[in-house]
Amino acid sequence: MSDRQRLREKFLNKHGWGGVDCPLLAGDASFRKYYRLNRDNTSVVLMDAPPPEAVEPFVKIAEFLLQYGFSAPQILAQDTDNGFLLLEDLGDDTYTRLLQNGADERALYKLATDVLVELHKDVTKHLPDNLSDYDEEMLTKECLLLPDWWMKAALGENSVSEEIRDSYIEAWQPAFELVQKQPKVLVLRDFHVDNLLHLPQRDSFSACGLLDFQDAVLGSGIYDVMSLLEDARRDIKPALIEEMKMRYTRSFPDLDAEEFNTIFAILGAQRHAKVIGIFARLCMRDDKPMYLHHIPRVWRLFEHSIRHPALKDVRKWVDTHIAKDIRGIPACLIP
Repeated sequence: MSDRQRLREKFLNKHGWGGVDCPLLAGDASFRKYYRLNRDNTSVVLMDAPPPEAVEPFVKIAEFLLQYGFSAPQILAQDTDNGFLLLEDLGDDTYTRLLQNGADERALYKLATDVLVELHKDVTKHLPDNLSDYDEEMLTKECLLLPDWWMKAALGENSVSEEIRDSYIEAWQPAFELVQKQPKVLVLRDFHVDNLLHLPQRDSFSACGLLDFQDAVLGSGIYDVMSLLEDARRDIKPALIEEMKMRYTRSFPDLDAEEFNTIFAILGAQRHAKVIGIFARLCMRDDKPMYLHHIPRVWRLFEHSIRHPALKDVRKWVDTHIAKDIRGIPACLIP
């Protein structure tokens, strides 16, 4: 038994779940793992987040969401020093699984959009303390994952000089300055089908279960709308995207439609650049190649986003430094 297993068993024993089978439920792109424990017709989920992963941010955001009626998992027990949480089991009906099985796509996306409307209304006047600001520095650091990981994989380790990297940063700055003028609300940051569940026994927006929100920040709420509708993992019909955009914007009469679309495009481009880099890094550094097949889709989304006039400098940089025929999975990463 490893040291980690001993710590896990000690935690479970302390909270009445010792000796119960602990099969792996899921892992994610981080080093966190999730286990489901069943006993006497009751089930719970164990989050195992080994340091330097931290569980405190998850606890803080979960408590905030629960306070305002959102369906985050209840925290049943915690060991923040060692990175263990016992969580309410919200079930297996993720949006991903339901959509694969033919569920009503429009109804699910309406529900998820309504969650964001509710989240970005007055409730955000009472935000959790000490949230990081999704400022220019953080936006820039994230989108640098494209040149720092994907470009080096696709074009070679020496393909990104300091001059090229600096010009990339410079190309983004006018767009990021526009983003910083937006009102700051709670941004969950990974609001997409893998992290949403349908809970039909619950009412209104609480019928949407929420997972994987520990990286929440203060920023433009449009980020989460974009994350839902420009998903790295699945294609969504343009008509449905436009309908959900309208469903969101009509709930905020002071939100100008042109301004919304501009910020949507900027944050879309930023996220897609980040995700392309992350998927390359997961393969190269963490030996997780299962995300590579999404890269072509994310490149298409990125190319679409940078057509917006607010991103003309970024588009020019990309067209200058990355040939169209290599915008996909780096050849060196294809088995």
